[in-house]
Amino acid sequence: MALNHQTDFTVSSLLKIAIISDTHEVLDGQINDAIKTCDIAIHAGDIGANSVLEEMQPKSGHVIAVAGNNDKPYLWDFKEWNIVKNLPQSIELSVPGGIIAVEHGHEHGLHKPSHDDLRAAHAQARLVIYGHTHIQVIDKDDPDKHVLNPGAAGHTRNKGGPSCIILTIDDDNWDYEILKFSEQSCSPDKADFSKSSLK
Repeated sequence: MALNHQTDFTVSSLLKIAIISDTHEVLDGQINDAIKTCDIAIHAGDIGANSVLEEMQPKSGHVIAVAGNNDKPYLWDFKEWNIVKNLPQSIELSVPGGIIAVEHGHEHGLHKPSHDDLRAAHAQARLVIYGHTHIQVIDKDDPDKHVLNPGAAGHTRNKGGPSCIILTIDDDNWDYEILKFSEQSCSPDKADFSKSSLK
């Protein structure tokens, strides 16, 4: 696993990115299967344990992760303190078609982070990803700067089942697919979600 390695992701015009958050020590197996189909994986914080990061195995091995409000050394196993202490609060990465900004979001409102504040904090980003609320959100109020929350990818307060977002980038075309799994099933429940496009 290459954790937060500085890499030029713009060299490939086609990228598939798994976006997750709020695992709280447990990465759901269904989410992990989805990650394995992607080139890169992004975790928007409240990871809970290094084992979650190690389980994340996208094709390239590149994992981008930020610290959440529960990613504190005293909340992780003491053997993993060095890992959690080195997680950034936010990170931006350049990909074909723009910049993706990632942070946990808790500093922009405790219970409901302000999307306007997130956009302002990452003025150059085409897409801002956050976690914290465990609730999937796709905010397209600003057509040039979307704000996404993938929901919880673990078993803690996952609102009926683990979820994630898969972002496919083909040059300037960004398409995303929301996956919401039932806690009991092994296949995505897409009754309420469909493939959408970020243009």
